[in-house]
Amino acid sequence: MTAITDVPGVRVGHATKTGGGWQSGVTVVLPPPGTVGSVDVRGGGPGTHETDALDPTTLTSLVDAVVLTGGSAYGLVAAHGAQRWCEEDGRGFPVKGGVVPIVPAAAIFDLGRGGDFTARPDAAMGYAATADAASRENGHDVERGNVGAGTGAAIGRGTYKGGVGTASITLENGVVVGAIAVVNALGLPYGTSPQRVEPGSVRLSEERASTPRVSAAAAEAATGAQRVSEQPPLNTTLVVVATSAVLDKAECKRTASAAHAGLARALDPSHTLADGDTVFCLATGAIALDRSSEAARQVSLITLQSAAADVVRLAILDGIASAEPVSTPDGDFRAYGDVVR
Repeated sequence: MTAITDVPGVRVGHATKTGGGWQSGVTVVLPPPGTVGSVDVRGGGPGTHETDALDPTTLTSLVDAVVLTGGSAYGLVAAHGAQRWCEEDGRGFPVKGGVVPIVPAAAIFDLGRGGDFTARPDAAMGYAATADAASRENGHDVERGNVGAGTGAAIGRGTYKGGVGTASITLENGVVVGAIAVVNALGLPYGTSPQRVEPGSVRLSEERASTPRVSAAAAEAATGAQRVSEQPPLNTTLVVVATSAVLDKAECKRTASAAHAGLARALDPSHTLADGDTVFCLATGAIALDRSSEAARQVSLITLQSAAADVVRLAILDGIASAEPVSTPDGDFRAYGDVVR
Protein backbone atom coordinates (compact mmCIF):
# COMPACT_ATOMS: atom_id res chain seq x y z
CA MET A 1 0.00 0.00 0.00
CA THR A 2 1.29 3.44 -0.87
CA ALA A 3 1.44 6.39 1.52
CA ILE A 4 2.56 10.00 1.83
CA THR A 5 5.63 8.67 3.64
CA ASP A 6 6.87 7.28 0.31
CA VAL A 7 8.13 10.84 -0.14
CA PRO A 8 11.59 10.54 1.48
CA GLY A 9 11.88 12.36 4.77
CA VAL A 10 8.16 12.86 5.34
CA ARG A 11 6.82 11.31 8.54
CA VAL A 12 3.34 11.16 10.07
CA GLY A 13 2.29 10.92 13.71
CA HIS A 14 -1.04 10.58 15.47
CA ALA A 15 -2.52 11.27 18.88
CA THR A 16 -5.86 9.54 19.43
CA LYS A 17 -8.31 9.71 22.30
CA THR A 18 -11.55 7.73 22.64
CA GLY A 19 -13.91 6.84 25.47
CA GLY A 20 -15.00 8.91 28.43
CA GLY A 21 -16.69 11.41 26.14
CA TRP A 22 -13.77 11.53 23.70
CA GLN A 23 -13.81 10.74 19.98
CA SER A 24 -11.12 12.99 18.52
CA GLY A 25 -7.41 13.32 17.81
CA VAL A 26 -4.53 15.01 16.02
CA THR A 27 -2.44 14.06 12.99
CA VAL A 28 0.88 15.78 12.26
CA VAL A 29 2.84 15.70 9.01
CA LEU A 30 6.49 16.33 9.80
CA PRO A 31 8.57 17.06 6.69
CA PRO A 32 12.35 17.20 6.50
CA PRO A 33 14.03 20.54 7.28
CA GLY A 34 14.07 22.93 4.35
CA THR A 35 10.64 21.92 3.02
CA VAL A 36 8.75 24.62 1.12
CA GLY A 37 4.99 24.87 1.51
CA SER A 38 1.77 26.64 0.66
CA VAL A 39 -1.98 26.09 0.97
CA ASP A 40 -5.27 26.55 -0.87
CA VAL A 41 -8.55 26.83 1.07
CA ARG A 42 -11.71 26.19 -0.97
CA GLY A 43 -14.34 25.26 1.61
CA GLY A 44 -16.92 27.73 2.84
CA GLY A 45 -16.44 26.96 6.53
CA PRO A 46 -12.70 26.56 7.19
CA GLY A 47 -11.01 26.38 10.57
CA THR A 48 -7.34 27.21 10.00
CA HIS A 49 -4.22 28.57 11.71
CA GLU A 50 -1.19 30.33 10.14
CA THR A 51 -2.38 29.79 6.57
CA ASP A 52 -1.75 33.45 5.67
CA ALA A 53 1.97 32.83 6.27
CA LEU A 54 1.91 30.33 3.38
CA ASP A 55 0.82 32.87 0.79
CA PRO A 56 3.52 33.19 -1.90
CA THR A 57 3.75 36.95 -1.33
CA THR A 58 4.74 36.62 2.34
CA LEU A 59 8.20 36.48 3.92
CA THR A 60 8.79 32.86 4.84
CA SER A 61 8.90 29.89 2.45
CA LEU A 62 9.61 26.94 4.73
CA VAL A 63 7.13 24.85 6.72
CA ASP A 64 8.22 22.98 9.83
CA ALA A 65 5.09 20.87 10.41
CA VAL A 66 1.43 20.69 9.40
CA VAL A 67 -1.21 19.91 12.02
CA LEU A 68 -4.55 18.32 11.16
CA THR A 69 -6.85 18.21 14.16
CA GLY A 70 -10.30 17.51 15.44
CA GLY A 71 -12.12 19.88 17.77
CA SER A 72 -13.07 22.55 15.23
CA ALA A 73 -11.62 25.99 16.05
CA TYR A 74 -10.92 24.87 19.63
CA GLY A 75 -8.64 22.12 18.35
CA LEU A 76 -6.35 24.54 16.54
CA VAL A 77 -4.51 24.99 19.83
CA ALA A 78 -2.89 21.64 19.00
CA ALA A 79 -0.60 23.61 16.68
CA HIS A 80 0.96 25.22 19.76
CA GLY A 81 2.13 21.82 20.94
CA ALA A 82 3.64 21.01 17.55
CA GLN A 83 5.31 24.42 17.56
CA ARG A 84 6.81 23.73 20.98
CA TRP A 85 8.25 20.43 19.76
CA CYS A 86 9.75 22.16 16.71
CA GLU A 87 11.29 24.86 18.90
CA GLU A 88 12.88 22.23 21.12
CA ASP A 89 14.28 20.59 17.99
CA GLY A 90 15.66 23.87 16.69
CA ARG A 91 13.28 24.05 13.75
CA GLY A 92 11.85 27.37 12.68
CA PHE A 93 12.40 30.78 11.16
CA PRO A 94 15.60 32.13 12.74
CA VAL A 95 15.21 35.30 14.80
CA LYS A 96 17.30 36.95 17.48
CA GLY A 97 17.30 34.68 20.51
CA GLY A 98 15.88 31.58 18.85
CA VAL A 99 13.50 30.34 16.16
CA VAL A 100 9.83 30.77 15.34
CA PRO A 101 8.47 27.49 13.93
CA ILE A 102 6.07 27.81 11.00
CA VAL A 103 3.29 25.35 11.86
CA PRO A 104 0.06 25.83 9.92
CA ALA A 105 -2.99 23.86 11.00
CA ALA A 106 -6.53 23.03 9.95
CA ALA A 107 -9.39 21.46 11.88
CA ILE A 108 -12.41 19.27 11.25
CA PHE A 109 -15.68 19.59 13.13
CA ASP A 110 -16.14 16.59 15.44
CA LEU A 111 -17.33 18.38 18.59
CA GLY A 112 -19.48 16.13 20.75
CA ARG A 113 -18.95 13.01 18.62
CA GLY A 114 -17.79 11.15 21.69
CA GLY A 115 -20.57 12.58 23.85
CA ASP A 116 -18.67 15.43 25.54
CA PHE A 117 -18.58 18.75 23.68
CA THR A 118 -15.58 19.87 25.73
CA ALA A 119 -13.48 16.79 24.89
CA ARG A 120 -11.28 18.21 22.15
CA PRO A 121 -7.56 18.23 21.27
CA ASP A 122 -5.19 20.51 23.16
CA ALA A 123 -1.54 21.54 22.88
CA ALA A 124 -0.39 18.39 24.66
CA MET A 125 -1.99 16.22 21.97
CA GLY A 126 -0.34 18.31 19.27
CA TYR A 127 3.03 17.81 20.95
CA ALA A 128 2.41 14.06 21.29
CA ALA A 129 1.45 13.65 17.63
CA THR A 130 4.57 15.56 16.53
CA ALA A 131 6.80 13.50 18.80
CA ASP A 132 5.16 10.35 17.41
CA ALA A 133 5.99 11.47 13.86
CA ALA A 134 9.58 12.27 14.84
CA SER A 135 10.03 8.80 16.31
CA ARG A 136 9.16 7.06 13.05
CA GLU A 137 11.60 5.60 10.57
CA ASN A 138 11.88 7.03 7.08
CA GLY A 139 9.26 5.44 4.79
CA HIS A 140 7.18 4.07 7.67
CA ASP A 141 3.67 2.71 7.31
CA VAL A 142 0.90 5.18 8.15
CA GLU A 143 -2.01 4.22 10.37
CA ARG A 144 -5.32 4.79 8.60
CA GLY A 145 -9.00 4.99 9.39
CA ASN A 146 -10.14 5.77 12.94
CA VAL A 147 -6.93 7.37 14.13
CA GLY A 148 -5.55 10.83 14.81
CA ALA A 149 -7.63 13.60 13.28
CA GLY A 150 -9.82 10.94 11.66
CA THR A 151 -10.97 9.53 15.00
CA GLY A 152 -14.16 11.61 15.09
CA ALA A 153 -14.59 12.03 11.33
CA ALA A 154 -17.87 11.20 9.60
CA ILE A 155 -19.26 11.49 6.08
CA GLY A 156 -22.68 11.81 4.48
CA ARG A 157 -24.17 14.33 6.93
CA GLY A 158 -22.78 12.36 9.84
CA THR A 159 -24.27 9.03 8.75
CA TYR A 160 -21.12 7.00 8.06
CA LYS A 161 -17.64 6.87 9.56
CA GLY A 162 -14.88 8.87 7.91
CA GLY A 163 -11.19 8.64 8.63
CA VAL A 164 -7.56 9.06 7.61
CA GLY A 165 -6.39 7.82 4.22
CA THR A 166 -3.15 8.08 2.29
CA ALA A 167 -1.64 7.22 -1.09
CA SER A 168 1.29 8.05 -3.36
CA ILE A 169 2.26 8.05 -7.02
CA THR A 170 5.78 7.86 -8.47
CA LEU A 171 6.32 9.70 -11.76
CA GLU A 172 8.59 8.56 -14.58
CA ASN A 173 11.22 11.11 -13.57
CA GLY A 174 11.41 9.57 -10.08
CA VAL A 175 9.44 12.33 -8.36
CA VAL A 176 7.10 11.01 -5.69
CA VAL A 177 3.77 12.71 -5.03
CA GLY A 178 1.93 11.60 -1.89
CA ALA A 179 -1.14 12.71 0.01
CA ILE A 180 -2.82 12.19 3.35
CA ALA A 181 -6.49 13.06 3.86
CA VAL A 182 -8.78 13.43 6.84
CA VAL A 183 -12.26 12.80 5.44
CA ASN A 184 -15.08 14.42 7.38
CA ALA A 185 -17.23 15.40 4.42
CA LEU A 186 -20.81 16.46 3.99
CA GLY A 187 -20.85 14.41 0.79
CA LEU A 188 -20.32 10.79 -0.14
CA PRO A 189 -17.94 9.11 -2.60
CA TYR A 190 -18.65 10.49 -6.06
CA GLY A 191 -21.22 8.50 -8.00
CA THR A 192 -23.32 7.37 -5.04
CA SER A 193 -26.09 9.92 -5.51
CA PRO A 194 -29.41 8.18 -6.28
CA GLN A 195 -29.68 10.27 -9.43
CA ARG A 196 -26.65 8.43 -10.85
CA VAL A 197 -27.59 4.87 -9.99
CA GLU A 198 -26.87 2.25 -12.65
CA PRO A 199 -26.77 -1.55 -12.35
CA GLY A 200 -23.64 -2.92 -10.75
CA SER A 201 -21.53 -2.16 -7.71
CA VAL A 202 -18.14 -0.78 -6.83
CA ARG A 203 -15.52 -1.45 -4.16
CA LEU A 204 -13.81 1.55 -2.61
CA SER A 205 -10.46 -0.19 -2.79
CA GLU A 206 -10.53 -0.29 -6.59
CA GLU A 207 -8.69 2.38 -8.52
CA ARG A 208 -11.88 3.25 -10.40
CA ALA A 209 -13.86 3.64 -7.20
CA SER A 210 -15.27 6.98 -8.31
CA THR A 211 -17.06 5.54 -11.33
CA PRO A 212 -20.79 6.38 -11.12
CA ARG A 213 -22.14 2.91 -10.35
CA VAL A 214 -23.48 1.78 -7.02
CA SER A 215 -25.47 -1.09 -5.65
CA ALA A 216 -29.10 -0.71 -4.63
CA ALA A 217 -27.97 -0.81 -1.00
CA ALA A 218 -25.59 2.08 -1.58
CA ALA A 219 -28.30 4.08 -3.31
CA GLU A 220 -30.61 3.55 -0.36
CA ALA A 221 -27.84 4.58 2.02
CA ALA A 222 -27.12 7.68 -0.03
CA THR A 223 -30.74 8.69 0.12
CA GLY A 224 -30.70 8.40 3.89
CA ALA A 225 -27.42 10.21 4.22
CA GLN A 226 -28.61 13.14 2.15
CA ARG A 227 -31.69 13.81 4.20
CA VAL A 228 -32.01 17.25 5.74
CA SER A 229 -31.00 17.01 9.38
CA GLU A 230 -32.32 19.03 12.27
CA GLN A 231 -28.88 20.54 12.86
CA PRO A 232 -26.85 22.28 10.13
CA PRO A 233 -24.07 20.01 8.80
CA LEU A 234 -20.52 21.01 9.73
CA ASN A 235 -17.82 19.20 7.80
CA THR A 236 -14.34 19.38 6.33
CA THR A 237 -11.91 17.35 4.26
CA LEU A 238 -8.28 18.16 5.05
CA VAL A 239 -5.42 17.15 2.77
CA VAL A 240 -1.64 17.41 2.81
CA VAL A 241 0.10 16.79 -0.51
CA ALA A 242 3.84 16.18 -0.36
CA THR A 243 6.32 15.80 -3.19
CA SER A 244 10.04 15.17 -3.51
CA ALA A 245 10.26 17.73 -6.31
CA VAL A 246 11.92 21.14 -6.13
CA LEU A 247 9.10 23.70 -6.08
CA ASP A 248 9.01 27.30 -4.99
CA LYS A 249 6.25 28.71 -2.83
CA ALA A 250 4.11 29.87 -5.75
CA GLU A 251 4.39 26.46 -7.42
CA CYS A 252 3.32 24.82 -4.16
CA LYS A 253 0.30 27.11 -4.12
CA ARG A 254 -0.64 26.15 -7.67
CA THR A 255 -0.14 22.46 -6.87
CA ALA A 256 -2.44 22.74 -3.85
CA SER A 257 -5.02 24.43 -6.08
CA ALA A 258 -4.76 21.69 -8.70
CA ALA A 259 -5.03 19.00 -6.01
CA HIS A 260 -8.51 20.24 -5.09
CA ALA A 261 -9.67 18.61 -8.33
CA GLY A 262 -9.00 15.25 -6.71
CA LEU A 263 -11.25 16.19 -3.82
CA ALA A 264 -14.04 17.06 -6.25
CA ARG A 265 -13.55 13.77 -8.11
CA ALA A 266 -13.79 11.77 -4.90
CA LEU A 267 -16.67 13.46 -3.06
CA ASP A 268 -20.12 14.63 -4.08
CA PRO A 269 -20.78 17.37 -3.17
CA SER A 270 -17.49 19.02 -2.25
CA HIS A 271 -16.33 22.56 -1.43
CA THR A 272 -19.74 23.44 -0.02
CA LEU A 273 -20.61 26.28 2.31
CA ALA A 274 -20.68 23.71 5.13
CA ASP A 275 -17.25 22.19 4.32
CA GLY A 276 -13.87 23.65 5.30
CA ASP A 277 -11.96 21.87 2.53
CA THR A 278 -8.25 22.74 2.74
CA VAL A 279 -5.23 21.40 0.84
CA PHE A 280 -1.62 22.00 1.91
CA CYS A 281 1.30 21.31 -0.42
CA LEU A 282 4.84 20.52 0.77
CA ALA A 283 7.90 20.21 -1.48
CA THR A 284 11.00 18.62 0.02
CA GLY A 285 13.25 19.68 -2.87
CA ALA A 286 15.08 16.39 -3.38
CA ILE A 287 14.60 16.09 -7.17
CA ALA A 288 14.84 18.92 -9.68
CA LEU A 289 12.25 19.12 -12.43
CA ASP A 290 13.16 19.60 -16.07
CA ARG A 291 13.32 23.36 -16.55
CA SER A 292 15.61 23.33 -19.59
CA SER A 293 13.04 25.33 -21.54
CA GLU A 294 9.78 27.06 -20.81
CA ALA A 295 7.88 24.24 -22.50
CA ALA A 296 9.73 21.64 -20.43
CA ARG A 297 9.00 23.58 -17.24
CA GLN A 298 5.30 23.73 -18.02
CA VAL A 299 5.08 20.02 -18.89
CA SER A 300 6.92 19.09 -15.69
CA LEU A 301 4.62 21.15 -13.48
CA ILE A 302 1.42 20.09 -15.23
CA THR A 303 2.41 16.42 -14.92
CA LEU A 304 3.15 16.80 -11.22
CA GLN A 305 -0.02 18.76 -10.53
CA SER A 306 -2.16 16.24 -12.40
CA ALA A 307 -0.64 13.51 -10.26
CA ALA A 308 -1.43 15.55 -7.14
CA ALA A 309 -5.12 15.56 -8.07
CA ASP A 310 -5.05 11.82 -8.71
CA VAL A 311 -3.32 10.98 -5.44
CA VAL A 312 -5.71 13.15 -3.42
CA ARG A 313 -8.67 11.24 -4.85
CA LEU A 314 -7.02 7.94 -3.91
CA ALA A 315 -6.17 9.13 -0.39
CA ILE A 316 -9.76 10.25 0.25
CA LEU A 317 -11.21 6.96 -0.95
CA ASP A 318 -8.62 5.13 1.16
CA GLY A 319 -9.73 7.10 4.23
CA ILE A 320 -13.36 6.11 3.69
CA ALA A 321 -12.47 2.48 2.97
CA SER A 322 -10.23 2.28 6.06
CA ALA A 323 -12.80 3.75 8.45
CA GLU A 324 -14.34 1.30 10.91
CA PRO A 325 -17.83 1.56 12.45
CA VAL A 326 -18.18 3.05 15.92
CA SER A 327 -20.96 3.58 18.42
CA THR A 328 -20.74 6.61 20.68
CA PRO A 329 -23.20 8.62 22.78
CA ASP A 330 -23.56 10.84 19.70
CA GLY A 331 -24.82 7.94 17.58
CA ASP A 332 -23.91 4.90 15.53
CA PHE A 333 -21.59 5.50 12.59
CA ARG A 334 -21.52 2.68 10.05
CA ALA A 335 -18.62 1.87 7.75
CA TYR A 336 -19.51 3.09 4.30
CA GLY A 337 -17.47 0.30 2.72
CA ASP A 338 -19.82 -2.26 4.28
CA VAL A 339 -22.77 -0.63 2.56
CA VAL A 340 -21.40 -0.71 -1.00
CA ARG A 341 -20.11 -4.29 -0.92
